[in-house]
Amino acid sequence: MNICVFCASSLTIDKKYIELAANVGTELAKRGHTLVSGGGSVSCMGAVTAAARAAGGHTVGVIPQVLVDMEVADEESDELIVTEDMRERKGIMDARSDAFLVLPGGIGTLEELFEIWTARVLGIHDRPLVLLDPWGLYGPLKKLVEGMYDEGFTRPDVFDAISWASTVDEAFAALESRAQPVRPSVAELGEATG
Repeated sequence: MNICVFCASSLTIDKKYIELAANVGTELAKRGHTLVSGGGSVSCMGAVTAAARAAGGHTVGVIPQVLVDMEVADEESDELIVTEDMRERKGIMDARSDAFLVLPGGIGTLEELFEIWTARVLGIHDRPLVLLDPWGLYGPLKKLVEGMYDEGFTRPDVFDAISWASTVDEAFAALESRAQPVRPSVAELGEATG
C-alpha cells in the first residue's frame, strides 16, 4: 500500500515529534508499505523518509521547486518528483496514495488534512485517513469539529471519514483495516487459472 504521510518540516519543534515520525517510517517499511511524502529532508518529513529507507522501504517524495529552493530536498528519495507549485504537489501525492496518515504538524499539515478529509466526506474518495496524535495536539481541532457538527455546519459522516489514533500500532491497524483489498492484475488472474 502507498501511504502518504503528512507531517511537519519545522526546525523548532520538540524532538519527540521527530522521533514519532521516525517510528512511523520504520513501521511503515516493516509492514511492506511505500511512503509518499512531501519530499523534504528536514524535521519530521526528513525523519520519516530516512527511517523508512533505513528499514528497507521505498520512498516517493513530491516537492515544489520553491521549497527545493528554500530547504534541502530529500535527494536520497527513491523517487523525487519536483513540481511547479503546491497544488500540483498535493495532486500528485493524492494520486500516488492508497491511504493517508497525518502526524502532528502546523498549518501546512492542517491544510493537507482538511483537503483529504473534505474529499472523503464528499465521497470523492474512500481511502483511509488516520490522524496520529499521541500528545493531544489535535484535541482542540476535534472539539472544534464536534462544535461545528452541533451547530449544523458538518455532516454526521465527518466523524466516520477519519480515524484518530494515539499510538503507531493503532494508526497502522486503522489504515490497514480500512484499506481496499488489493485486486490481482489480469496477468496474475491468468496465471492462477492457467
